[in-house]
Amino acid sequence: MIEIVVLSIIQGVTEFLPISSSAHLIITAKYFNFNNQNLTLDMSLHLGSLLAIIFYFKKDLSNLINNNNKLFLKITLSSVPVIIFGFFLVQLNLIDYLRGYKIIGWSTVFFAVLLYFSDLVKVKKKFKRDFKYSSALYIGFFQVISLVPGVSRSGIAITAARLLNFGRIDAAQISFLISIPILSVVSLYNLQSLLINKNFDISLLNFLGIFLSFIFSYATIKYFLKFLKRFSLLTFVVYRLILGSFILIYAY
Repeated sequence: MIEIVVLSIIQGVTEFLPISSSAHLIITAKYFNFNNQNLTLDMSLHLGSLLAIIFYFKKDLSNLINNNNKLFLKITLSSVPVIIFGFFLVQLNLIDYLRGYKIIGWSTVFFAVLLYFSDLVKVKKKFKRDFKYSSALYIGFFQVISLVPGVSRSGIAITAARLLNFGRIDAAQISFLISIPILSVVSLYNLQSLLINKNFDISLLNFLGIFLSFIFSYATIKYFLKFLKRFSLLTFVVYRLILGSFILIYAY
């Protein structure tokens, strides 16, 4: 029970921050020798985050579906590359090869540096005005890299958006919205796995994880956007550099 609680809280807090939820889940599970941490549970925790972001942006999503079909298509399009590549990685059983400490450590450090330089780019674009199909594809292909633990899907999406001259708030909103199709696919995959395996004991624990992940995800989205109105992304860059350094020291 305590394992599910801890992992759910980590998922909720780290999913939408540019610090990699998968890396934190993997490292925590390995360090504390959590038995329930596996790819299925890792993905199932994303359902709580999905529900949180849908609830937080319910008005925006309603407007997208009813009044802005082009923007809805762009958001969907941006998720296609990572879904396709993720599917093949899972089918070919290559995901586990990317979950080592060395890979996580180096990706955490390298993409912290990239995040830092992207945050220096001048703001020239607005999400609602300048988010084009080319922008969606550009960010979408960047997100493929987030399949490597330590990169951070949120972090790489924000990095890509900042490199396209979007402001921090707009970059975060883009990251949040384009996460919805991805989290939806991940959640459906996990539910399918639970039904196939008929593992009802784990599924009951997953409901607790979903609830806690929802609470902490919602709070993270809300306060992260408030944070970006006053501060840069440097705090997350420094955190990633420190975390990545400790991981690499341990790995080597």
